[in-house]
Amino acid sequence: MTIDSPLLHHTPSSSDLQPHLRELLNHYFSIAHLNDRLQDLPHQFHHPQPRPWNSIDWQAISVNQIVGIDPEVFLSILRGAINTEAPIRDYTQTSRQYLEPIDARMARFVGGVVSADGKLLEPGLWEKEERQHTPALLKVYTQLTSEKPIVEPHTVRAYQSVSDPAISLYRHGLHRVATEYGAACLYLWLMAQTTGALHAVLHELLLDEINHMAKFWGFGVWAYPNSSLPRVGWSLLQTTKGRMTYQRDRSSLVGTLDRMTQVLAWQTWSAKNRWTFALTCIQALRLLGRWNRTLTPTFLQDVLGASPCY
Repeated sequence: MTIDSPLLHHTPSSSDLQPHLRELLNHYFSIAHLNDRLQDLPHQFHHPQPRPWNSIDWQAISVNQIVGIDPEVFLSILRGAINTEAPIRDYTQTSRQYLEPIDARMARFVGGVVSADGKLLEPGLWEKEERQHTPALLKVYTQLTSEKPIVEPHTVRAYQSVSDPAISLYRHGLHRVATEYGAACLYLWLMAQTTGALHAVLHELLLDEINHMAKFWGFGVWAYPNSSLPRVGWSLLQTTKGRMTYQRDRSSLVGTLDRMTQVLAWQTWSAKNRWTFALTCIQALRLLGRWNRTLTPTFLQDVLGASPCY
């Protein structure tokens, strides 16, 4: 399915940012788009094919294509995104290990094929698509600054052997869905404030993040049909263990949020930047909640088969 950006040929201005954001949100977070990405999952189980990117004129990227964000802030966000996206192999292999006891199909989609001695024989589709992001962001940064940034990849928390795979996957899965959602919101927000070739790059990044978020979210609702908002909240609270800041040795969504405010240089954002990004995240979550209500057991069974009912 080809998804064109509704703003791809429009030059944004800071005065009409919020209407632009609403248009993008309603387009990419529509029930039709999210269902299309979820219903693509069974096909990718059997015939995994990375989504091809549209052609991009990298040499055409320039600072004057940034609208409404201070260029130095934009570059800080790029550096943070590069360092967060870079360790994709670690992300995929950790998730694969949590998935394997529950659903071998999804484990392969995420982490590929691994030999008995742990050697990766073939990367998963998620990795094949996500590993394009860091090189793309590096190209953008270099084109904007004529310099290559120093890449300092985030250290990913390794898989922890567990006694209850279902509970562990639930907690890990919440974190994975949330990070894909956050990335989708960030790239969409940046898209609304860029034009030309820079906008086109962010468009490709957004398409990947929305695609993966929809697949992970739908799989989670299918695998855990008895989940609820209180259970989600309690699970997230348990992972913090009383500490709301980031810790390398603990997987915590709240801690990740704390880390991301640092790596994306949140403290340098203008008040308007913070406000419009917060509104973007809130509206995206509202639209996801609307979509979530359509994910009935019957619909999900038609897409993914019988639920494991964890």
